Amino acid sequence: MSSFSSRAPSHSVDMAHPPAGEKTLAELSPDAVAHCAEFVDVGDIFSLSMTCKSLRSALYSDYIWSRLYKERWPNHQVTCGASDMRQVYLDRLIAVQQMKFEDPKSVVLVSDTSMNIHNHVVMDRSNIWASQGSDVGWYKLNSSSEMTAGSERLKSHGARITNMRLIPISDTFLSRNETKSTKNVLITSSADRTIRLWWKGKSQRCFKGHNGPVTALADKIVGSDESKFLTSGGEDCTVRVWSLGSNHKNNNHAVATFHGHQKPLSFLSVAWHKPSLLISISKDSKLRVWDTASSNSSPCVGSTSILGMPPVRIKCHDTNCYIATRSFINSIDLRTMQKNFSVPVKNSEIFSFEILPSNWMICTGLADKALLWDIRKLHQNSAPIAELESNGKVTLLHMDLHKIVTAGPDDNFINIFEPATGNLVNRLDCCVKDGNTNGVISMAVDKSRIVTAGFPSGELLFKDFIDCSKPVNLRENEAGLSKFWDLETQN
Repeated sequence: MSSFSSRAPSHSVDMAHPPAGEKTLAELSPDAVAHCAEFVDVGDIFSLSMTCKSLRSALYSDYIWSRLYKERWPNHQVTCGASDMRQVYLDRLIAVQQMKFEDPKSVVLVSDTSMNIHNHVVMDRSNIWASQGSDVGWYKLNSSSEMTAGSERLKSHGARITNMRLIPISDTFLSRNETKSTKNVLITSSADRTIRLWWKGKSQRCFKGHNGPVTALADKIVGSDESKFLTSGGEDCTVRVWSLGSNHKNNNHAVATFHGHQKPLSFLSVAWHKPSLLISISKDSKLRVWDTASSNSSPCVGSTSILGMPPVRIKCHDTNCYIATRSFINSIDLRTMQKNFSVPVKNSEIFSFEILPSNWMICTGLADKALLWDIRKLHQNSAPIAELESNGKVTLLHMDLHKIVTAGPDDNFINIFEPATGNLVNRLDCCVKDGNTNGVISMAVDKSRIVTAGFPSGELLFKDFIDCSKPVNLRENEAGLSKFWDLETQN
């Protein structure tokens, strides 16, 4: 535990036994701890409060959490006489992240309904990128209460954009000039056979090598701190590895090409337990595992066939890979390549797939609802634990600790559910006034913020719930849009 003194130490200090006259943080008075708390963020306060009883008692004080509340929501008044300000802060934080309000700040980024649809949307802080054909619209939001937006068009690709990803700038050659930046760079792939890396509105690098459209980008960077790589899959049935460093002679060309698939690539994912492992799956549901750090002539270290075709999405967590196809939910142990489970989804196709491993949850989007599954029970039981209803196909899913968001092209409302109960907490209208939006073709969600792209129109709408004040009041018939079964009663 850190020690505090009146002067900066000139040498290393034994934190358990500070020098005479100095105190550890846990030995400070509550007033002194409250003063120290003014110089750290709320995440550090949460972490410190879990270290020992004395710090927890000091850091749970109403004084600290009243200050934090006013700093985060200066325009929102706390109920007179409220006690346990830490809980008041947490309740408010969860409510805004669950979007339980009817008065979000909104920005219509694109209102021209004659424009092409936005097939892909990603969001990073105050930046939103949305692809339209071969172009990317870059929309910048300021921090003022008016939430006005500026925009630019990024034009370098010669054909339809197929994927967009955000990766930390620290993982790229740009980190030399942006040493303290925590921002992300944009990666786009295209049917023009190229991949581009964007920063500050310009294409900084163009990766060339695929012999057909690029159909897949990995969900994150593969490799260790010393060697980090971007990976892609294509219609040419190859997986290619690209250097993001500056010390390679052929920075624009693949440093490795993996052969073995017989059909175009659908998805790529990086293993959690070993970041050098890349998992690829092709349209025929053939899955392969590649060790990008291997010096062997054949980097493929595992392969298997997955039940059902075609694949809908793959996600890795811990030592497992979870794969959804049109009719099955599958899980493979990447250490042994043995099947953990294969669960059929009856009477409907799967259109979308998401996992929340910390809560042991899987969600699948179907033709008229989403199904919630308990990962722990899928080995012996193929029954979902909840049904989350929709007015059309659920082709878009988002899951985090506080909410499940479902959307699709046939439903002009976005449904938001509580993960723990399956209760519907809000329905967001994705239509711009006087627009002709029938539903949502793509979306991005980040805590209290959401951006949606309309279908079949070209509308793009942003909402932020962080400063809301009017709680939503769902009608009784809307509040019952889910069926949830107690986990303990599932057999």
